[in-house]
Amino acid sequence: MLKIAITGNIASGKSSVQKILETKGYKVLDTDKTAHELLDNLPAIQEAFKDFDILDGSKISRDKLGKLVFSSPELKTQLEKIIHPAIKEKISEFFEKNKSESLVFVGIPLLFESDMRNIFDKALLIYTDDEIRLQRLLSRNHYPTDYAKQRMQSQLSQDTKLNLCEYVIYNNGTISELEKSVNDFLLNF
Repeated sequence: MLKIAITGNIASGKSSVQKILETKGYKVLDTDKTAHELLDNLPAIQEAFKDFDILDGSKISRDKLGKLVFSSPELKTQLEKIIHPAIKEKISEFFEKNKSESLVFVGIPLLFESDMRNIFDKALLIYTDDEIRLQRLLSRNHYPTDYAKQRMQSQLSQDTKLNLCEYVIYNNGTISELEKSVNDFLLNF
C-alpha cells in the first residue's frame, strides 16, 4: 500500500482535492475532521484549557479554541501535544482498515509541523497563492483580515513545504482545473 499525505496551508484546497479523490473511489482520511471529532472525546483538552472560555454548553467551541490558540504559540503547542498523538493513532487505524488498497490518502495540513512525515511514503502539496488563500478565508470563513493573516502565518510557509514534498498541485484556478490537475497527478500511479 502506498500512503500519500495531502498537505497544504489553510484555504489551499486540500478538502476539494480529497473530495475529488473520494469520488474516484480512493480511500481518504481527513485529519481536520478527525481533529474536530477528537475535540469532544479527549478530556485532556478540556482539562488543559479549563481556565479559558472555550465551551459552548458542555462542548468545546472550535471557534473559541481556535482564537485562543492562534493568539498564543504556547497554547497552540499545548493543544498539539494532546491532539497530534491521537490523530497519529487514527491514521494508523485507517492504514490497518485499508491495508488491501494499493493507494490511500490522508489529508494532513500540519504534516511537517506535527512531525508525521515519516509515516507516509509520499507527500502531495496543494499550493495556492497567498492572496487567493486570504480571499477564501475572508469570504468562506468570514474571518477578520488580521485574524485570517494570523492563521496563515501560524503555519510553515508553502515555499518551505514545496521543497519537502514529492508532488505539487497548483490550485489558483477553477474546480474543473483542479480536477484536471488531480487526474494528471494520478497518472504517476
